[in-house]
Amino acid sequence: MKLSLVIPVYNEEKNLPELWRQITTAVTPLNLSWDVTFVDDGSHDNSVAELKRIQLEDPRHIQVVELNRNYGQTAAISAGIDHSDGDVVILLDSDLQNDPADIPLLLTELEKGYDVVSGWRKDRHDNKLTRNLPSHVANSLISKVTGVRLHDYGCTLKAYRREILNKIRLYGEMHRFIPVYAYDAGARVTEVVVRHHARVHGKANYGLERVFKVILDLITVKFLMSYSKKPIYIFGGVGLSLMFVSAFVFLWLAFRRVLAGVSVLGSPWFQISVMVFILGFIAILLGLIAELLMRTYYESQAKPTYHIRKVTPTTD
Repeated sequence: MKLSLVIPVYNEEKNLPELWRQITTAVTPLNLSWDVTFVDDGSHDNSVAELKRIQLEDPRHIQVVELNRNYGQTAAISAGIDHSDGDVVILLDSDLQNDPADIPLLLTELEKGYDVVSGWRKDRHDNKLTRNLPSHVANSLISKVTGVRLHDYGCTLKAYRREILNKIRLYGEMHRFIPVYAYDAGARVTEVVVRHHARVHGKANYGLERVFKVILDLITVKFLMSYSKKPIYIFGGVGLSLMFVSAFVFLWLAFRRVLAGVSVLGSPWFQISVMVFILGFIAILLGLIAELLMRTYYESQAKPTYHIRKVTPTTD
């Protein structure tokens, strides 16, 4: 087995020498083939120069991928995964808040038959109001909506089998949802408590604004998990609901016309019911179009609509 560490870097020059020391201390005794892919995500400090200096010390175990500008953590992680070749990939932050000493723990859990091992920063050393509280709310919401119950989606420290990552494509800011995508692809997902340290150098790149991004990303993930293969279910469901509301309003107007003599056409509710019916009909048409697009997507690329874990052939 070969182990690949993927580490996105953004303005972390002061943390990199100590990070490399901790990584070598943790991984060298494992007696396995390993490498580290550092991905510089358009840093403005001397992170690239520091990475090149470290690479000269151990070129056999280090590669450096430089992005031409800042694309965000998801893109940096995706680039690192694409440029690494380990059978197991472990993601790690470069700010020294994750502890490389937990890498053997993640590998031990993988050996139990899991495909994804997620770190849980149970004793988290961050600002309780601006970091810990929003994170707790987001983790609870994501677990409830997706059905993949993890305590800490935001923890970068996670281990993945390569065959699972090969089934996943990352876009936008979806890195925190990789365990959800993996679960949807049939992966066995578990969680272990890992250490977390307070930041010493540099500053955090995330604030309260990420809460809104998480909510929007969660809507996207829920749609992709539940409706990407049958989009008519959501579009048709919304359309039929709107048409039912429209029919109910129209019946109410008809009864009011018969019992009280109130004009149907003169009521604003008549126009509203007609518009709601039209919106419902359009929603159903959109669902049908989405169904055609989904079938084109799968059939044009010969993509299967399933994932196989294992095939046990017949024996003579």
